[in-house]
Order: sequence, then structure tokens, then C-alpha cells
Amino acid sequence: MAPPQRNPEERPVGALLAPDIVALLEESPADIATETEEIHPADLADVAELLEKDQLQAFLTALGPARAADVLEYLDEELRTEFLEAITPRQAAELVSEMTPDDRADTLEEIDEEHAEEILSEIPAEARQETEKLLSYEPDSAGGLMTTEFVSVAADMTVEAALDNVRAVARGGKKEAMHAIYTTDVQGRVVGVMSLRELLAAPTGARISEIAWTEVVSVSPGADREEVARVIANYDLVAVPVVSESGHIMGVITVDDVIDAMQEEQTEDVQKLGGMEALDEPYSTISFWRMIKKRAGWLSALFLGEMLTATALGAYQKEIDKQTVLALFLPLIISSGGNSGSQGTSLLIRALALREVSVPDWWRVARKEIATGLTLGIILAIIGFVRIELWQAMADHHWTFLTFQLGHDYDTTYLNNLPVVHAGQHFLLALTVAVSLVGVVAFGTLVGSMLPFVFRGLGFDPASASAPFIATFVDVTGLIIYFNVALHILLR
Repeated sequence: MAPPQRNPEERPVGALLAPDIVALLEESPADIATETEEIHPADLADVAELLEKDQLQAFLTALGPARAADVLEYLDEELRTEFLEAITPRQAAELVSEMTPDDRADTLEEIDEEHAEEILSEIPAEARQETEKLLSYEPDSAGGLMTTEFVSVAADMTVEAALDNVRAVARGGKKEAMHAIYTTDVQGRVVGVMSLRELLAAPTGARISEIAWTEVVSVSPGADREEVARVIANYDLVAVPVVSESGHIMGVITVDDVIDAMQEEQTEDVQKLGGMEALDEPYSTISFWRMIKKRAGWLSALFLGEMLTATALGAYQKEIDKQTVLALFLPLIISSGGNSGSQGTSLLIRALALREVSVPDWWRVARKEIATGLTLGIILAIIGFVRIELWQAMADHHWTFLTFQLGHDYDTTYLNNLPVVHAGQHFLLALTVAVSLVGVVAFGTLVGSMLPFVFRGLGFDPASASAPFIATFVDVTGLIIYFNVALHILLR
């Protein structure tokens, strides 16, 4: 099945270049590499995504392995996987060998396991060993995000020797992380870091240990991507080293890889907040039945939870029969509780993700959210109370107008069937709704803010405490609060 074609308007440069590329493929494919050497690989990837399948292979072949590998790194994941699985393992190995180690590992991670093994077997021994090491880490960990292409020099080197070393490394091939230069001691442990600019500006004859920063911010290979993003953001880094327990540098994570990882993380969180499993692949490419599988489980669980609402209503059927007007305000009560709970859970999920709060802070958060919930509940209670009083006054006025202005022959069946509270009781109804709103909103706010802590404490993703889950839980408790308040105020 061919990957879906995206709208050419989303990639104006690609749409502009594609006709010329197609013409070159037909007339003079040998000139493509020369004609496109000044074009950024990302723009060439946009062109590639607009080509037919047979044209894509011809285009990448014409670019040459090194240039084609650059384009593949920017290519749509689904299209890249389909292309690499369609060509021979030897051809695929020739391309992925030219990729940076982290992109090579990510690319092979996406491919069918058996085919990936065949490609790995065709890769040169050193690159294969490097790739297998990266593949051994979880994709979302620092080890899975890092590249092994970085620059390090001995701390006891002179500036001139270090510059010669850096030049040799740069001329020797791809080195993705040239932003920072790490210094090591005689045992090979990282002891310092400096920028390339600092090395270039260093005085002649100085030793590296004299100019390098000794406070090196690093992460362990098992750190998750959120931790990596937090470190990079807190220290304004463009790259962070991954250091083993023994102090040896294993690789470097660059900020562009962190941005990609955080986009995936945020996508997963947003999807979970919607009450479903994370898709793990683009919406435009996921199959129909995989979509159903991802959505049906949580939707069924939420449906079963909402059935408890019917159970709660049944338990208070007598109260509803006595005062049918209570049913009019059920949507108001349960939606207010669900909305306040959703606010609380959304705020705390984000605060936990940004490390603004942690699990031990739950009591401090609970006190703050109880006060917040009560205040919000009182605000809604005042609005609800005034609205019910106005509603009753308008109903009384409507009755008086129809009875006395239209005469006694007017059919008052409709008015007689209106669930208007008997004279003197509308105040108690308004008070019932107002008090219920205070309780429901305060409860919803507290539960919504505490559930993310519970999930985090149990080792689950707090985003799983999604807004639909909160709403389902608060709907049932909201009904219980509402009818119990009615029993003590309106129905006593």
C-alpha cells in the first residue's frame, strides 16, 4: 500500500522543485546530484515525498549514497520504511551506513525486525557494533536518543594540539555534535567541556585543562526523554553528554533530537488526555483497525463507568418523582463537576511534567485546590442561584400574562405541565442547586488535582488520568452530592 500523499501546499519548495526533478530524471538523471547540491536535504525530502514510487528510487539513486542518506533522515517515516524494505538489504545498508548513528538506529527501529537484521549484517563491523549498542537502549531513553559522534580531547593537550585533533576529526567525516568539545583525563573519564569558539579564542600555548569548564552537566543512559529535555532547557544547552556510571562519555544528545522526542511526548499526552491510547504513529497513516483498537478500549471503559450514572439516578428515582424539577439541573451539576475536575487534572499533569511539583507536594497542592475549588464553587453557586430566581420570576410572569391577558378560555395544559416549583419553594430549589455546586465543584477540583499524583505514585503516566476519566468519576459522585443536598434542603 502506497503512503498517502500530503497536500503540495504544505511544502511549497518541494512543489516548486518537483517538476524540474521529474524532468531531470527522464532526460538526464546523471545531472541530478550536481543540480541539487545547494538544496537543503529537508527540501529534497519534500520533493521525494511528492514523487511516484519508481521515481523515488531513481531519484535517491541519482543523488548518491551519502546525499541520499541525508534526504532519508528528513523523509516521512512511513515512506522511508516502505522504501528501505522494498530494496535489497545490501542497497539499504549502503544508505543507512551513511546516516548519523542515532538516525541509523531510529531508522532500523522502524523497519520489520527480520529485514532490519539483514540490513545490519551488511553494515561494516564498526558501524554495526555501534548501531547494535544504540538499539539495545529504550527508544525514549537518553541512550536511545544519543549519537556516538562527538568530539573529545585529552585535558593535558595544548590548544594547538587540540585544534589539530578537532580539524582531523571534522575532515574525517560526519560529526553531528561539533557544538561542544569534551575533555577527558588519562582514564578517559569526562572532566570538562568547552565550546568550539572558546577553543579557537584560547591563548597560544595554553593547556585545555586551563580553559575548559569543569562543571559538566550530563545525564545517564537510562534517563528518560523528559529528564533530558529538562536538563537542556534548565542549562540552555545545545547538546548534553550521556555519561556512564564510571564517568566515561558514551554519546551526546543534541537539541534537535530532544525537540523531536518532546513532540512525540506531547502528542502522546494530548491523545491520552482525550481518553485513548497513544497512536504511536501518524494519524494519516494508521490503519482503520489499529485506530479502533487504540480507541475502543478506553471508550468502553468510560462507557461502563458512565453506566454508574444510571445506577445513581435509579437510586434517587423517588426523589425525582417528588420533585421532577430536580432533573432539569442534572446536566448543570454533573458538567460543572467534570469541567472543574478537568481543569485540575490538566494543570497538575503539566506541572508534574515540568517538575514544578512532585509527588511529595501532594498535600500542599491539595490544600491549594480545596480553597480554589470552594471559591470556584461559590462563584458558580451565585450565578446558578440568581439564574433560578430569575427563571422562576419569568415563569410566574408568563403564567400571569397568559391567564389574565388571553382569558380563561386559553388552553393552559402546556403551562400546567411545566415543572415549575410550587410557590415558596423556588428559593429552596435555588439554594439546593447553589449548595450542590459548591460541593461538586470543590470535590471535582480536588479529585482532578490528586489523581495525577496517584498515577505518578503507582508508576503510570499521569496523562492517563485523562479529562474523560475524571468527568466519568465526578459525574457519579456529583449526582450523589446533588440528591443528598436536595434531601436535606428541598425534600425534608
